[in-house]
Amino acid sequence: MSNIIQSSAIESALIQGDLSKLSTNERLSYFKSVCESLGLNHLTRPFEFITLNGKLTLYAKRDATDQLRKVHGVSITITARERIDDLYVVTAKARDKSGREDESTGAVNIAGLKGDNLANAFLKSETKAKRRVTLSICGLGMLDETEVSDIPEVKEATPAQEPAKKPEQIQQYTIKFGKFKGMAIEQVDPYELSSYMAYIEDSAKQKGKAITGGVAEFMSRANDYLNSIEVKDDSDGVPF
Repeated sequence: MSNIIQSSAIESALIQGDLSKLSTNERLSYFKSVCESLGLNHLTRPFEFITLNGKLTLYAKRDATDQLRKVHGVSITITARERIDDLYVVTAKARDKSGREDESTGAVNIAGLKGDNLANAFLKSETKAKRRVTLSICGLGMLDETEVSDIPEVKEATPAQEPAKKPEQIQQYTIKFGKFKGMAIEQVDPYELSSYMAYIEDSAKQKGKAITGGVAEFMSRANDYLNSIEVKDDSDGVPF
């Protein structure tokens, strides 16, 4: 019965286009389902939640487009680079393993930029074009993180949409069961923690049981912690 309720809530949220209507566990389930449907590794957190126009939604990170190109055999070719007034525009063409092609542009305002700032703007424009065409050819109508950073007043959100907790408050929680029993959340490697949460979720789903009590509290606390820490991008400034 819990799986039916969960599926109904997810369907309702998708129709209304606002994931904030889902509970914490339902958002985790939705996040994992999206990744699985696209052949992506959810443990790398290829998507993040943001509040845009009053609605909670997902946007794609670099991990998402990197993995999508590998899954779909997408190759990228830059077909044009040009300056149009104060804009630097790059056009990228994508081709997947079936031979289907698509094309997108990435544009950055370069007014008044010089030196390293100008060089970085050129790189950002190319990155935008590559990632946008990747999402487009793979049939995903969502924002990329390079686009999110350009939207004024966009609000990054935790999956739970609860008031933000200070990291030190989250870290004080001690895990009361399982393989990490007796450890503070901050002592557990983030990716191991995420993997353990996925294991708990899968086990509950297979048994047809809802996640309740102390386990539900752990899932909520762990989710808060994962969203309170910064996941470093090792791109070292290079678009892909």
